Amino acid sequence: MQAATKLDIFEEIGVKPVINARGHATVLGGSTPTGKVKEAMEAADRYYVEMRELLEKSGRIIADLIQCESAYVTPGAAAAMAIGTAACITGDDIEKMALIPDTRDLKNKVVIQKAHHYAYERAVTVVGTKLHEVGDDEGTTPQQLEAALDDRVANVLYPAHLEGKGKTLSLDQVIEIAHGKGVPVLVDAAGQVYPLERFRSYTKKGADLVAFGSKYIGGVNSAGILAGKRKYVEPGVLQGFIGFETVTNRKGFGRPLKLDRQEIVAVTVAVQQWFSMDHEARCARLEARQEVIARAVRGLPGVTTEVRKAEGAAPRTLKVSLDANARRTVDAVHEALRTGNPVIAIDPSRDALIFNVSTVHDGDEEIIGRRLRELLA
Repeated sequence: MQAATKLDIFEEIGVKPVINARGHATVLGGSTPTGKVKEAMEAADRYYVEMRELLEKSGRIIADLIQCESAYVTPGAAAAMAIGTAACITGDDIEKMALIPDTRDLKNKVVIQKAHHYAYERAVTVVGTKLHEVGDDEGTTPQQLEAALDDRVANVLYPAHLEGKGKTLSLDQVIEIAHGKGVPVLVDAAGQVYPLERFRSYTKKGADLVAFGSKYIGGVNSAGILAGKRKYVEPGVLQGFIGFETVTNRKGFGRPLKLDRQEIVAVTVAVQQWFSMDHEARCARLEARQEVIARAVRGLPGVTTEVRKAEGAAPRTLKVSLDANARRTVDAVHEALRTGNPVIAIDPSRDALIFNVSTVHDGDEEIIGRRLRELLA
């Protein structure tokens, strides 16, 4: 069989190609690295390297750009959360590292506010901790959080995207209370990378550890960043796959969390590019793609469009609402887009059609617009 081309590689394997208008979803492959990142990965393929040195030097570059003390490239934001929690449990004590995930005699609780429960909290429990919920249906009070912070607490987990949900304590409040009891705070800020001030804000506020995903900044889906204070990041490095091989006499837990040299270079270059690019121009390009889709259905019966602006991973999204006069329901359009070829994947919300064009390749917005018009005209 001839080698597959860029156009038909997925069909030769036997899977449908997807136009991704849902955003940086891991289940769809997460991201497309920028051209500059791809070039850097190709260059990194030419030589091998001492991985410990590469991780150390790349961490310095990334930390300088984020403006924090230390950083470490990880295989995704969830891995950063696991490694960061392990570091909070053991510090740089190698014999304690060897005990993970048996944490019976170690710090083994991670505190989370009740209204902050979310799917990815499990990442902090794989190292032997259990989540300890504080607060109730009325919210969380400072007194409740302070009372929960005993000497068995490894850290407080704070999902940044849920700040302000319910009557929860703000990150500033959590940091103040936790630090008052000598407990570190771990922030899951996976996609909280825009505007740049937001990217840098968590460590500036005093968060001890912050997890980011590189897929949101033009890097690879398979990598992330653990950033924060040196006293916590460096023990995390020891818990990682190269620490396992070179320092801890193979007593850390992180050997499964391996990275390629190309991935580490990709994250480094992606961060450099993210902090140097013109984000106003980037958002303008997103708005232009959205306008192509909106223009295709504008004026059709029962159809209204709205451009939404936000911070974080999706600075621009297009909302297409359908009322009773529309030719099809939202569910019917979802199904038609999902079963076509190529598949057009959008946000699974069912009250409207939400298009995140951050992951739409140039030109594919025309395909989306045509398909949408076919369904609704």
